[in-house]
Amino acid sequence: MSESEAVVGRPALFAPFSHGILKAAERHDNLVLLTADLGKYTDTADFRHKHPERFFNVGMAEQSLVMTAAGLSKVGKVAYCTTYGTFATRRAYDFLAIACAHSEENVKMFAGNPGLASGYGGTHQANEDLGLMRAIPNMTVLDPCDATEMEQIAEMAAEIPGTVYCRLLRANVPVVFDPATHRVQVGKGHVIGNGGDIGFVSTGSMTERVIDASRALAERGVSSSIFHSATIKPFDAQGLVEFAHSVKRLVVCENHVASVGLAGLAVEALYEAGLHRPMLKVAIPDQFTECGSHAYLLDKYGLSTQRIIERVEAWLI
Repeated sequence: MSESEAVVGRPALFAPFSHGILKAAERHDNLVLLTADLGKYTDTADFRHKHPERFFNVGMAEQSLVMTAAGLSKVGKVAYCTTYGTFATRRAYDFLAIACAHSEENVKMFAGNPGLASGYGGTHQANEDLGLMRAIPNMTVLDPCDATEMEQIAEMAAEIPGTVYCRLLRANVPVVFDPATHRVQVGKGHVIGNGGDIGFVSTGSMTERVIDASRALAERGVSSSIFHSATIKPFDAQGLVEFAHSVKRLVVCENHVASVGLAGLAVEALYEAGLHRPMLKVAIPDQFTECGSHAYLLDKYGLSTQRIIERVEAWLI
């Protein structure tokens, strides 16, 4: 990462989704925002205050949320939706697939509590949502790293054709990438550094921890670089293969189960290109995870910065 791109000290930005959607609403007077009784917990207050006639709370009914959004799309609206990832995917999967993606409706689902971001256990931890969503045709699937990417995606989503599923980073979100120099490109990976011993492949909030792990490993004589992908679908398979050619080993890090997430995409890309690289998967295990604090969960399941460093060092022995 270049000095101009990195943000020193990692400040936080409150409600980057709110910043982005307000910018989008200025350019798109047909943009509406819906929530399923979770407006307080998905950063919708500013939009609701500024555009009350364009805000709808459908109540605790995620299927109704998606169907209402699809109906609004059919009459020319760009319908942004917010709820939690577990509710958007497990409760409204068929509705997102058929009412939205099948008809290429302009519905943009922003789903909070991705992976281990929630401390409330299996009912609220969306550990498999990216895999579920990438299985649906016509669906764009996004997993932003930080406040910079969250704000940019919220602003640009209105101009992404068809249905979008994006993991929502809410409240105080770290600023990892400098908003003056960093730009999310749908379908394109972003390479950080040029070390060749280890190639980290990461998405979402794991990229912040991977950046820190990479710097710590450099102090111990292990050079590394990072392929960050905020886009799960369409995935930049060609970019990943080119990146893999420049490193000896790959470490795939994701706040998601490995079987249907980023690791699966990486394996597919390398296999189809006929390229072999030893690979370590740092991901949520195939189980319902515990309740607990964010820090506790990351450490327990091997996703904290320190656990990443320990696992890489053990793997290199």
